[in-house]
Amino acid sequence: MRRYVSAAMFALIAVIPLMAQSPQGWMVRVDRSMSAADPDAAGAIKFVTMGTGFHATNPQAAVYWNPANTVTGNYSLKGTFTLLRPSSHANYYGLVFGGSQLEGAGQNYVYFVAAQDGTGLSKRRDGAATTDVAKAANDAVKRPDATRKSTNALEVRVRADKIEYIVNGVTVHTTPKTGPTAKTDGIHGIRINHQLEVHVDGFAASKL
Repeated sequence: MRRYVSAAMFALIAVIPLMAQSPQGWMVRVDRSMSAADPDAAGAIKFVTMGTGFHATNPQAAVYWNPANTVTGNYSLKGTFTLLRPSSHANYYGLVFGGSQLEGAGQNYVYFVAAQDGTGLSKRRDGAATTDVAKAANDAVKRPDATRKSTNALEVRVRADKIEYIVNGVTVHTTPKTGPTAKTDGIHGIRINHQLEVHVDGFAASKL
C-alpha cells in the first residue's frame, strides 16, 4: 500500500527543533507509517545544510519548515529536488505552502509533490485528513536514471484566482483558488516521504 493512499496510515511522532548541523530555526514534524505492508526504514531522520541547499535523509516521512518563512498574496514558491536514493515503490517529495499550526493537531497546508514513477500530486492536509486536489503522471516529471538519481525543479505559482503547479518549466496542472486550495497564505516548507534521500537547492518564495 502506498503512502499517499490514506492519512490514517500515519501517526505523529514528534515536532522538534532541528539540531546544530541543521538549518537554523527549522522544525520537523515526523509521521510514522502505521502500515505493516509499507513500513518505515530503520534509523533517524537527518535534515542538514549542505552546500547552498538542504540534504534530507528520511527513513520516516516528515515536513520541514521555518516558522519565519511565510508569504501571502500572489507568489511563486520553488525548489530543485534531486532524488539520491529512491524507495522500492513510489514515494513523494516536494513543496508545502499555505501552512498553519504545523506543530499541532490542527495542522493544515497544501502540498505539491513528485514521485519517482513520474507522477505529480497536489493535496490538502487538515489535521489527520488529506484530500487529493490533482494527480497525474506527466513526462515533465523525471524518473530515476541508470544511476538511480533524478532531478526535478518544482514550482507553485499562486495567483489571485488560480494556482499553477510546474515541474521543470512545464505546467502539469492548474487548480482554481477555491475549495481545498482556497487558503494559500502562510508558512512554506518541504515534505519528503519515507525511505527517500533527497537534496534540495534553490528553495525560496518570491512575490509575483
